[in-house]
Amino acid sequence: MSYPPDPNNPYGQPQQAPYGVPPQQNPYGQPGYGQQAGYGYPQQPGYGMPPQNPYGQPGYPVAPPVLASWGARLGATFIDSLVIGLPAIIGYSVGIGMLVSNVVKSTTNCPVDSYGIQNCPPPSSGISGAGIAFIGIGALLTMILGIWQLVREGGTGQTIGKKALNIRVVREADGQPLGFGMAFVRRLAHVVDAIPCYVGFLWPLWDDKGQTFADKIVSSLVVRTQ
Repeated sequence: MSYPPDPNNPYGQPQQAPYGVPPQQNPYGQPGYGQQAGYGYPQQPGYGMPPQNPYGQPGYPVAPPVLASWGARLGATFIDSLVIGLPAIIGYSVGIGMLVSNVVKSTTNCPVDSYGIQNCPPPSSGISGAGIAFIGIGALLTMILGIWQLVREGGTGQTIGKKALNIRVVREADGQPLGFGMAFVRRLAHVVDAIPCYVGFLWPLWDDKGQTFADKIVSSLVVRTQ
């Protein structure tokens, strides 16, 4: 024989929420346990997994990256050009200075013939071996610095100029550095920025993502670091 449930027995009755209070939600159906989060929030990892944040900032929701200004990018490029080009400028300046000095020496204090005409022999050596060495060393140092800057940009997202202006270049998909290979491709792709009268370098001024044509080719963003 079955008996009706005892209304005074709390263990046999379902728990009712007080009037006006919504029923208790199942915590295992909430985001954070493998469920899909709402739009605009990052996908929550499964239970026991560390939170994922593509741009390296703690907390939820993940804020979108702050794009670097065009002025900061221009300033970083100027600094990098000085760093890379300075050895070549010094080397070529010394080499050309030696060449000019040889020409000047060969054209001054020339002997005068009986008709009063100076007979200046042509420069015998032109640019000296030391001058050629200075030019070669300057060009070599420029090449080494250029490769070193490219390695830095691929590994950390920052060259010396970008670090000085607190910006870096990252992958658009996950905010991570490009890697040396894609950083090299991006550098080559700047040719596309220069072909149409350098319009590609100005494109970040009105582009929603602040991208040059090279950035669009390799799917990169230039963002602020602070």
